[in-house]
Amino acid sequence: MPTDESKNNEFEDILKEVINILEDGQKGFADIGSHLKDETLKRFFLAESLKRANFRAELENELHRHGVHDVHESGTASGKLHRVWFDLKEKLHTADDHSLLATAEQGEDAAKKVYADALSQELPLPVKQLLTEQNSHILSSHDYVRNHRDALASK
Repeated sequence: MPTDESKNNEFEDILKEVINILEDGQKGFADIGSHLKDETLKRFFLAESLKRANFRAELENELHRHGVHDVHESGTASGKLHRVWFDLKEKLHTADDHSLLATAEQGEDAAKKVYADALSQELPLPVKQLLTEQNSHILSSHDYVRNHRDALASK
């Protein structure tokens, strides 16, 4: 039978994983948004970057409420590699909006997986509800990015 301490560690690990993917998304949306040519998409990407920062703050507050005071996350290693790859790609050639949206969708796919994994775990109801609400937004954002990417592909 798991101890309270092991449950707390598992809870902390789950939320930190989500916080990491949100930081990746926050940075990714800001980076990609700054390179988009379409002004509507630029605004959407800036808003999504801010939304991810807000989601992170909500989850960090949950960790603080559960006694975790040192929450210093900086994104996932794969997220950092993803951003480095994106920066390199941008330097090598000028990316068009379609390829930028494809890159963003890959990031959103990763976020969807992390949220699905987190929601499959046993968590306190208020945290599960918060993650469910955030996940709903992540899914909508993914679909928005995918639909705009597909629309650009058909032009």
